[in-house]
This record gives sequence, structure tokens and C-alpha cells, in this order.
Amino acid sequence: MSNASDFSLDSELEETADWDDSDAPEVVDDTWTDEPDPEEGDEPTVGAMELAERHQLRRVAGLRTELEDITEVEYRQLRLERVVLVGVWTEGTTEDAENSMAELALLAETAGSEVLEAIYQRRQTPDPATYVGRGKVEGIAEIVQATGADTVICDGELAPSQLRNLEDKLKVKVVDRTALILDIFAQHARSGEAQAQTELAQLNYMKQRLRGWGGNLSRQAGGRVAGGAGIGGRGPGETKIETDRRRINTKIAKLRRDLREMKGTRDTKRQERQRHHIPSVSIAGYTNAGKSTLLNRLTDAGVLVEDSLFATLDPTTRRTTTSDGRVYTMSDTVGFVRHLPHQLVEAFRSTLEEVGQSDLILHVVDGSHPDPEGQISAVREVFAEIGAMSVPELIVINKADQADPMVLARLRQRETHSVVVSAKTGEGIAEALTVIEGELPRPSVEFRALLPYERGDLINRLHQEGEIDSMEHTGDGTIVVGRANADLAGELAAYAAG
Repeated sequence: MSNASDFSLDSELEETADWDDSDAPEVVDDTWTDEPDPEEGDEPTVGAMELAERHQLRRVAGLRTELEDITEVEYRQLRLERVVLVGVWTEGTTEDAENSMAELALLAETAGSEVLEAIYQRRQTPDPATYVGRGKVEGIAEIVQATGADTVICDGELAPSQLRNLEDKLKVKVVDRTALILDIFAQHARSGEAQAQTELAQLNYMKQRLRGWGGNLSRQAGGRVAGGAGIGGRGPGETKIETDRRRINTKIAKLRRDLREMKGTRDTKRQERQRHHIPSVSIAGYTNAGKSTLLNRLTDAGVLVEDSLFATLDPTTRRTTTSDGRVYTMSDTVGFVRHLPHQLVEAFRSTLEEVGQSDLILHVVDGSHPDPEGQISAVREVFAEIGAMSVPELIVINKADQADPMVLARLRQRETHSVVVSAKTGEGIAEALTVIEGELPRPSVEFRALLPYERGDLINRLHQEGEIDSMEHTGDGTIVVGRANADLAGELAAYAAG
């Protein structure tokens, strides 16, 4: 994981980016995907190849950094970062606090660490100086020393002063929940847009947390300053921390320009779909609820599936059809989480706009999770922030093969507009598709037209964009009765039949 107090959040994986894959040991793991193994001779999906690439370099627990055998160098395995989790419980039940700490542990493991201890404290408000009370800080310091932990992760967003005070007292790196999630995003981002969005969120987070040991960030730049700042790096009394902040602001401005250009490309594609009146469905929900598996099950998309938090960052859109031939699109989106960092919501806003501008949201819920109602509330908070509360919503309770039937019944009673499925086994998928097709917007203009046989293009468009109630072939052409959108109905008006 990256240190929140450093200027750069370069992943430690980059240090081994140039090693030869052919020398790597084969990794055998039967649990890393929900998808069945492909038959011999089948081409692997894009998602399977991406997952294999992600697992080529894996951290292992217990590997010493002092190498005794030169052959260990060839494996380039990284020792797991050893962490202690710290939380402050201000409201809710003890079960809520334990669920929050369990989620923090999953986040830490996803980022590539080994959780040694987890402690939390009951307080009305976090301590303004050290997040936890002074006595707890001393206890945490003893735990860190006894376990040999490298890092302390706090279940909340720390103020710069809290971060600095804790590091000074604990003598190890301190990371808050926001920095942890940003680190996971940095590891999983693949496309240029996802990488730019993640870097923008990181820079906005770090800008307020620049610091240095001693006075090295408060000195004023001289003639030949370290790092080659020199001409252009000086100002009237400009300190190094001000120079670094200015460089961050310059980089943020560039990233925002790049993202605006990428947004323009996506807007063009969206406008093209809207021009052709193609309905859109967005799959959204809590992280690791099974959204990508559901997309694969519904559309044979073949996207990456991994039992991991925030496995999907790049939105995927697939074109599919209803049982009666109408065309619509289905999009997978980035997963949400409790207290999703504001920096990420802002950076990914252009991507999340797909959810707010869709015709239907499939809100996927993990039915086997200890607190599915809490997940639903957390996701709807993000919906409100991105302006998606007015979009029709269908609750898809996933993982029915693992969930408690009593929990499923409770969720169905609480969320009346819902379906229960198992994206892994296919249970309930047919019912879900029927409900989805019924929820899609339908053409509103009725027509009756006599179409010449040479206008097969209009018949094809009617199949894709409209609804055909009846077709009758005559000597003069085809009599078609049904409903279409306003634009298509206008073209059919020239062939209106009595």
C-alpha cells in the first residue's frame, strides 16, 4: 500500500514490472473465479485473460526479505504488508461495528496485506488529535511493537493533523480508509480513463496532506535546488511544500482536461444510442456483490470476474436483445462501498453518469452478506449523490445458492420490487430477464402501415426499436400494426394504411 504522506503513490508492483513471465512459477488456484472452466479448445474470454495477468504476480505471506537462496530472486514474490486495524465506533450496534471492521479487513487483504490485529473503541466522536483516545494510542503502540506490524489502518478518514500525530506516536506508517481504497483502485485500474480518474482522486487526497520530516518542506528554493527545480521552480519566498502543491495543481488540471476529452467520446456514443432510441440498463451495487458475473450470465460478455473487492473499475457495455427482438444495452459499473471516498465519486463522476442517465438500474445485492440492508442503504446514498434516485430500480438479490432462505424472505418483504437469482448457477435468471424486459421503456405511438417489399429496412428497424402486434403479407406489400417511437412513426406515416 502507498503512504498517504508521500508525494507519489507509485505501486510497489512497478518495481517488478520488467521481469520475464516465462520464469514465473505456475500458480494453481481453483477458487479465483465464479466462471466454469472453459472446455478444451475454447478461446479464453477477455476477462479470464485479464484475471490470469492480475494473478501472475502474487504476494505471499511469511516470505523473508533476507534471501538465502539465489533461486528465490527469480520468483520476485513480495512479502505481505503486516497491518493492525483500528476503528472508532460512534453509533449503531456492536454487530455494525464488527461488520465495519470485517469489511476493513477485506479491503486491507485486497490491497495486499496480512491483518495481525483489529481493535475498535466506543466513543461519541473520534479524538480530534489522535482519532482514538490517548490510552488507546499507547495500547496500539504496544501491539505494533509486539507483532512487528508495518502499518496501522484506521477505519475512517483522518485529518492531516491526526495522521501526523499517530505516525509520530506509533513510529510506523498510518493509513486511513480513504487512502486504502485509493490504493486498491490504483492496483486494479487498467484503462487510461480509470488510471486518470484514480490518479486525480489520489492527488486531490494528497494535496492537503503534504508533509515532510524536520523542516525539509519549509525551506525556500535556492539557485540549484535538489530535484532540478531551478529556473521556474522559484518564487518570492516559495517553499518546497508550496512548489510541490503547485505541481500537484498543475497535474490535476491536466488530468481534468484529459478526462473531459474522454467524457466527450462517451457522450457521443450515448447520444448515438439515444438517437436510435436504444434503452440502456445499468448494473450497479455494492462491491463484490456479483455484478460482473451477472453481466456475463445475461449477455455472455466474458468480462473479468474475481472474488475480490473493486475487481471491476472499467465500465463495460454490451448490446443485447429482448425475447421479442428489441435491442437494448447493459452496462457494468464500478462497485460502491460504505463511506466511498468523496474524491473517488468526484473523479469517477463522468463514468457514474451512465447510471443516472440509464432507463433502468439493476441494483445487485449480496444475499449472503451479514448486512445486506446496510449495503442497500450505502449504495442508495451514492445514487443520491450522482442524481440517479429518479431512475427506475430493480433489486436483484444475488448469491441465492449461498444465502440463508430466511434472509432472502426478509429482503423480498422489505424490497417488494425485487428478484432472487444466482448469477453463478443461473437460478432465477429467466425470471429476472422477464422483469427487465417488462421494465424497459416501450414505444408510445401506434401505427398501421402498408410497407412495400423493398422497404425491408423499416421492417428491420421495427423489430429492433418498436413493437409489432401483427404482420400480414399482401400483394401490395406488408401490413404492419404496432407501436414505434416518434421518429420512426414519422417515417411510417408516408405508408399509413386505413
